[in-house]
Amino acid sequence: QSSVLAQGPDAPVLCRPHGGCTGHTGKKWRRPSGFDTGVQTYNSLSKQKEPLVLAREGVATYSCGPTVYDHAHLGHACSYVRFDIVQRILTRHFGISVIHAMVITDIDDKIIRRSLEENISASVLARMYEEEFQKDMLSLQVIPPAVYLRVTENVPQIVAFIERIIHNGHAYATEEGNVYFDIPSIGDRYGKFLGAVNHTLAPPGDSGKRDSRDFALWKKSKPQEPSWESPWGRGRPGWHIECSTVASSVFGSQLDIHSGGIDLAFPHHENEIAQSEAYHQCGQWGNYFLHAGHLHLKGSTEKMSKSLKNYITIKDFLKSYSANDFRMFCLLTKYRSAVDYSDDSMTEAQITLATLSAFGHDAQAYMKGQLQSSAVQEELLWERLAKTKAAVASALADDFDTPRAINAIMNLVYHGNCQLHPVTKVDGAARSPAVFGAILFYIREVMDMFGIDLLNRKVRVHGVVDQLTRFRSEVRAFALARQDPPADGNLSKPGLHPERIPLLKACDALRNDLAPLGVLIKDRGTNSTWEITRKRQTVEEKN
Repeated sequence: QSSVLAQGPDAPVLCRPHGGCTGHTGKKWRRPSGFDTGVQTYNSLSKQKEPLVLAREGVATYSCGPTVYDHAHLGHACSYVRFDIVQRILTRHFGISVIHAMVITDIDDKIIRRSLEENISASVLARMYEEEFQKDMLSLQVIPPAVYLRVTENVPQIVAFIERIIHNGHAYATEEGNVYFDIPSIGDRYGKFLGAVNHTLAPPGDSGKRDSRDFALWKKSKPQEPSWESPWGRGRPGWHIECSTVASSVFGSQLDIHSGGIDLAFPHHENEIAQSEAYHQCGQWGNYFLHAGHLHLKGSTEKMSKSLKNYITIKDFLKSYSANDFRMFCLLTKYRSAVDYSDDSMTEAQITLATLSAFGHDAQAYMKGQLQSSAVQEELLWERLAKTKAAVASALADDFDTPRAINAIMNLVYHGNCQLHPVTKVDGAARSPAVFGAILFYIREVMDMFGIDLLNRKVRVHGVVDQLTRFRSEVRAFALARQDPPADGNLSKPGLHPERIPLLKACDALRNDLAPLGVLIKDRGTNSTWEITRKRQTVEEKN
């Protein structure tokens, strides 16, 4: 089982690889035929929850990507992490494989403006921020795509896409060399998302538009702007056309699910639908549109955005918090909801993670016999575990309701903690380690599905090795200290303190014992450095 995941500017897209558009016309949504996943998801097209039906059993496709002209911020992170969680749920819980191809918008008005301000080429600017975006996503534990697809590498396909829309009677070229989509040509089919967000329509002006609602498919190039050859003269693609073109050229004529921030519903997603249905000559190009709520700074009604200068970069955020912290922050609200970012909301996420971690530690201590407890109501815990599994499954099938799933997990932890009553004397009561093992395994499994590593392996191992190496270095320096010269004035080189030699040997033994485990300590005089090596990997993490 496999599926294809592709993404367009700032908006994830799930599309159907081999299906065809449905043939009806108008704005009314029609339920597609195919495999019912068992998931109910809110569909912005119908403005209500609908059964998620895919073209093929066990197969879904998904797409999204950024416009790379500046640092990625928490508003972007919130959307990408939320839909990464949705992807993980589809894959891990519902067995729907997702093959991810991401579209990178690397030519755009904002990129051109920024490149002129910075006095560098648009391509250099875009590559720089594309690489930074990819690193930011990895640092947030977002699953990387199978392939990245840049707009500038798909311009011939975009030109051909526009030509076909013109041929089908839904676009026109102006004398200036621009091409616009002809909104009146599709009648009442335009406006599926007009109620989704506040919007304004620009006046025609001197652009050559026939209607104020018409939008650019191709823009005539201006001096100092990147441009490509086309039947209408040199120019570049409009913003909306690239997503439709790349999605269609890779996946065919039908999208299963298209997702992104609510601000992209209109005009971006609206225009994608219009041009795609005009190209494919069909009535329903995308079957499901999922939209994530905005991230706000607490106390502000405005979304976090670059244009408003009210953003926190992902890099700056990760100086204070971890990827696990942010992912839990996202899990505690529905993906469709607007969410306030503040220190208080991050503290709530951290407390939730700390509670899970503390329970895991206590449960393991009980299982090892290190924590002595009074008699455990084992059957009650088995019953609670079964109810939790059912509650989590129900929540995830209900529009990926992660807050309800987390609440069920925390309720299980509460009941587990209630059974762990430490005692100083063992009364001979029967122990029940297996049920705690089952609970701990399930909680870790669910958190891992969500992208949270409760063991926090990398951070924990690095921190332990660093502290261990520092302690060893201090012990070694103490052992290597020379004796003071004798009082008789003998100027021969003073030797080591004999009683400290065992400490030096212990330091050497620790270094040698850690080497086979992949921890290499290198002594450099009285100081030491360390590195963790991995088999079959050439890049080493060093300190």
